[in-house]
Amino acid sequence: MAAPRATMKFWKPGTEAPGISEERELTSETTVSPIIFNPNTALSIEKQRQKLPVFKHRNNILYLVESHQTVIIVGETGCGKTTQIPQYLLEAGWATEGKVIGVTQPRRVAAISVANRVAEERGALLGHEVGYTIRFDDCSDPHATRVKFLTDGMLVREMMADPLLKKYSVLMLDEAHERTLYTDIAIGLLKKIQKKRRDLRVIVASATLDAKNFHEFFNLNDSGDPNKDTSAILTVEGRTFPVDVFYTVSPVPDYVKATVETVMKIHESDEDGDILAFLTGQEEVEKVVSLLQEQARALSRYGLKKHLRILPMYSGLPYADQMKVFDRAPSNVRKIVVATNIAETSITISGIVFVIDCAFVKLRAYNPCTAIESLVVTPISKASASQRAGRAGRNRPGKCFRLYTEEDFEKLPASTVPEMQRSNLAPVILQLKALGIDNVLRFSFLSPPPAQTMVQALELLYALGGLDQYGRLTDPMGVRMAEFPLTPMFAKMLLESGNFGCSKEIVTIAAMMQIQNIFVVPPNQKKVAAREHRKFAVAEGDHLTMLNVYEAFIKHQKSSQWCQQHFLNYKGLLRAMTVREQLRRLMNKFKVPRNSSEGDPDVILRCIVSGFFANAARIHHSGSYRTLRDDLELHIHPNSVLYGEKPPKWVVFNEVVQTSKYYMRDVTAVESSWLVELAPHFYKQAKHGSLASKRSRVL
Repeated sequence: MAAPRATMKFWKPGTEAPGISEERELTSETTVSPIIFNPNTALSIEKQRQKLPVFKHRNNILYLVESHQTVIIVGETGCGKTTQIPQYLLEAGWATEGKVIGVTQPRRVAAISVANRVAEERGALLGHEVGYTIRFDDCSDPHATRVKFLTDGMLVREMMADPLLKKYSVLMLDEAHERTLYTDIAIGLLKKIQKKRRDLRVIVASATLDAKNFHEFFNLNDSGDPNKDTSAILTVEGRTFPVDVFYTVSPVPDYVKATVETVMKIHESDEDGDILAFLTGQEEVEKVVSLLQEQARALSRYGLKKHLRILPMYSGLPYADQMKVFDRAPSNVRKIVVATNIAETSITISGIVFVIDCAFVKLRAYNPCTAIESLVVTPISKASASQRAGRAGRNRPGKCFRLYTEEDFEKLPASTVPEMQRSNLAPVILQLKALGIDNVLRFSFLSPPPAQTMVQALELLYALGGLDQYGRLTDPMGVRMAEFPLTPMFAKMLLESGNFGCSKEIVTIAAMMQIQNIFVVPPNQKKVAAREHRKFAVAEGDHLTMLNVYEAFIKHQKSSQWCQQHFLNYKGLLRAMTVREQLRRLMNKFKVPRNSSEGDPDVILRCIVSGFFANAARIHHSGSYRTLRDDLELHIHPNSVLYGEKPPKWVVFNEVVQTSKYYMRDVTAVESSWLVELAPHFYKQAKHGSLASKRSRVL
């Protein structure tokens, strides 16, 4: 039996459109939060810094920062802007007299890894001259830290204590092209601050050519004289080579299968070079890795000279496994990295010559009509397609195989819709209200959100008790909710927990819900892992199951060996302990009584309902669930302990994930009477005994 042969057909734009002759010719051919990878480790630190493309722009950057309030820097991933510009500013004296240079990152892992790299280059201990601040983890010294990396959300949170950010001399918003929710909020707030603080410098760093929007937004010059512009643009070239782009002859029905076929087609050719394949999520990545490993085993039996090293890359992967993608493969091995969009701009992997682009990405999207926020697989933008193709030209000329037609490429949007226009805005509006911005509709948004989404967020905050009927922040509830580094629903649940007599359990549940992948499921041990995980499961659902896991972890002296035996994420549980302690300190600050349910599950479940009543669903005769407000069809996620069990009549959930269906994640069984009792402003008892929803209105 011969090894399977790939049959994907590509054609290159500019050539004659594919016909019979070209198809025949093609079939006969044999032809994931930046993780720092440094190809120049053999050189001294100083030499390494000087080899980066940004180095020759050092003086120009410092001149522009000195002479303009805002500087927009466009530079591709790998040009050195993230690690070097903060050091140029430090060396030029921007952190004297106790001032701090702040650098925001959209992802926590990026803030930590970049801070580590810059501290290493400075020869400093992390947490002193160079530090970082992320949610639930502050590795900085208020007296010693001069360069601080932080998530954009943490910068917004710092404004609650220091509205004018007086300790900062320069703030650099890195990866601004990602247009995350809190990046856009930070941009709007910094523009407002700059009007009062002319000395504050803002650097907007982007990997894509969207500089004009940022320039026009930040430019405070009303005179019409370009010499008086308060913002400037600088472009830093990257280290790139030409990339040939190929499209499919016809639409691809299954991009997962097509990815595997294309990898094998490339591998069976005589061309050297590693391969990077883009997919939408962890499940697809692991499926392709598994299929490729099968193909690799088949090929090895037929004595193919070059072996395959197949590596996954996604944000939930353990750090040690993520770092494997940066290891150079031996000369007789081809490395294949199967990744999510984390590899689009956040990391640079040396040796990549071929890129396979599936054309899709998983994005968070909010539907104001159903009040459901879900993760949706959606087509990428042209800007993302360009970024993906560019990954192939870092070391030498490369090739990008797009698993879609050129006609479909032309239909893609120019850029990805900013999170501000596709997210639940309740957390953001609560933060803005806490910062004293009462009229959020008049806030200076870089991309204004839909009015319906704003109204929906105001209604939810009113229903939670965070706003009064006039849209003003309530005191104490709204003020306290805004201080929690959690969604308003979690904050309300925590603040009410003392009244229900279960604050000890609720703070544990809230902490555990902030950690991804507590249950570890190795691909080759799925049944064994599932059997171990069932030991913690309870009929009430996922929230109490997570409580059981945490309490068992503490009971077994926080043992890593015990975690390994039960297929639990040891580092995740340690982080849950840290998160729990920080939440507990906030609850102490607000004098939430410390009490325990003493084994009574109902008080815990009722407390969960007090925060998550808006996320309620009832069983339907079809076996699926329906939301009460809009009759949206939902299903229990396969990872839930309730999946495959007798379905409860009523449930509340934490979030929804959309793939082929809408799936509820973190699901707990509740009583319908609790919804009416605990959220009478939101639900009412219908005459026939069922529930109906009310529409909250903010005047």
